[in-house]
Amino acid sequence: MELWRTKKLQRINLLEGSVSSGKTWISLVCWGFWLATMPQNQLYLMCGKSLTTLKRNCLIPLEAMFGQSNFSFSTSAKEAYLFGRRILLEGANDARSEGKIRGLTLQGAYCDELTLFPKDFFVMLLSRLRVPGAKLIATTNPDSPQHWLKREYIDRMAELDMLTMRFLLEDNTMLDPQYVAAVKAEYTGVFYHRFILGEWCVAEGLIYPQFDREKHIEQRNNPQGEWYISVDYGTLNAFSAGLWCYDGTTAYRAAEYYYSGRETRKQLTNAQYLQRIQQLAGSHKIECVIVDPSAASFIAELRNADFTVRKGKNAVVDGIRRVSSALQAGKLQFSPDCKGCIREFGLYRWDESCSEDRPIKENDHAMDDVRYFVNTIMGEEASISRVMGGL
Repeated sequence: MELWRTKKLQRINLLEGSVSSGKTWISLVCWGFWLATMPQNQLYLMCGKSLTTLKRNCLIPLEAMFGQSNFSFSTSAKEAYLFGRRILLEGANDARSEGKIRGLTLQGAYCDELTLFPKDFFVMLLSRLRVPGAKLIATTNPDSPQHWLKREYIDRMAELDMLTMRFLLEDNTMLDPQYVAAVKAEYTGVFYHRFILGEWCVAEGLIYPQFDREKHIEQRNNPQGEWYISVDYGTLNAFSAGLWCYDGTTAYRAAEYYYSGRETRKQLTNAQYLQRIQQLAGSHKIECVIVDPSAASFIAELRNADFTVRKGKNAVVDGIRRVSSALQAGKLQFSPDCKGCIREFGLYRWDESCSEDRPIKENDHAMDDVRYFVNTIMGEEASISRVMGGL
């Protein structure tokens, strides 16, 4: 705020660091005060990974900060007004997103969670900031040191008109100490280094090092809760399905069906897989079957057999983070009969040759169906940090 007051903000202003460190709140305050001093006849832009996340992380907090008389927004119209300044709203969810902002002339822009943006969108956005004194304010959590934002901008900061500010969890003195302790306990491995320590580090080794046979494997004879089945569909590749009992807090994988057409050299049909799902369900009332979203023909087969089907949420890294958090918190338990799943926990690894966070596409079929279940059914509950909206 002192940099804003003394007119020392630069063209690119990035606030980065750990979750819940206050960087989003501070960036929004700075964005509001800076924008209030800018011309009303110029155009401004706010963008996030999606309009939904932008609304949750930024637009609703802005409304609370400055009041409805000073700030109004419509995600359907994709525009907002802050102190009379018109702000366009956009999502940057894929490489085609950069076409949304071509041709614009912007006085200022705000980016929420910049590492989630496609590089092409960001490059185009900078080219649109062509009014004298135009500025960009952005936030992000750290990612891989090979991420384009780190290599091409942060590491070259001295060559650019750019300012970075690092925020850590301890910087936010408004947080309840119990919440801080809970968040620190929630994250492990690469996610702890990035989201708690605020480090740009490589994802390497086992993806789920926190999986502990003594902690996570137990025999339950009569689990209580709602029953679900999660499926990673494969024809030649392995087909993995897990039967889950979820009590609203803890999910227990009570049984599984795991079949590899490649190993048996015998490919099963959708009708045969349906029979296996029905056998797995047994006498339990299945709330829904969560399925690999690409398995269109098998989804149709399940629906024709009167199963309620939901397409699994397939955000890989975010899903891995949620599974990691659930394991760390003891919210996932597995029957000793789930041998395919237990085996894969010991083999599922990060691809260290890749510049992006990506698992090796081996020994990942049960891991995928576990991720579909956690991402789709346990959802936000698997991440304590979401309680604070990532601010």
